[in-house]
Amino acid sequence: MPQPPQAWVWLARICRPQGRKGEVFAEILTDFPEKFAERRQLWLLSPQEATNASRGSRLLPADASSRGASGPDPGTREFPTPQPNASSAQLAAHWLHKGGVVLHFAGVDSISAAEALKGMIVAIPRAERAALAEDEAYIGDLIGCTLVDVGGAEPVSVGEIEDVDRSMGPAPMLVVRGPQGEILIPFAKSYLRRMDLAAKRVEMALPEGIVDLNSFEKE
Repeated sequence: MPQPPQAWVWLARICRPQGRKGEVFAEILTDFPEKFAERRQLWLLSPQEATNASRGSRLLPADASSRGASGPDPGTREFPTPQPNASSAQLAAHWLHKGGVVLHFAGVDSISAAEALKGMIVAIPRAERAALAEDEAYIGDLIGCTLVDVGGAEPVSVGEIEDVDRSMGPAPMLVVRGPQGEILIPFAKSYLRRMDLAAKRVEMALPEGIVDLNSFEKE
């Protein structure tokens, strides 16, 4: 039975059959692979349904944890719009293997049946994603938030967070769209003051001049 329309969070991408009894090897797309041990009902999305997915990985301020401070983005992906054509799958067994995860779904008991799952996205409803610590956020929740500089005498709106770049150095960079163009702001714990994701507002006390220094004007 199709899952009712809602947003999805990616856990893994099925790459190929693994073994002779229907197991599949999958690329891990979540910061919490240990949560597979707690999950039995998962959902499978076709590659066509997954083409418009956006990143939803966990993000930590740079000096809060080295795990979230640098490197490529391996985390969960989240659909920004409802995707109704997901099929339910019962997870019978799993184990980590060579940087990925081997999954065995109930009713998938042959190489040919496993081959049919190649390219599918393993997902859960957004409401079931793992809870985060107070100073952590999912990238999908940060995108669309207004960044406000509270370091001065009066709060100043810097712009809207459009993306996060985790490839530029030790600190993730918030990509902010300001009145004059793009602004890159380090997501550093020393700057962060408050995140109100329900109100789509992130407050940071920014060093003087950083907005002008890291601005790229529209052409």
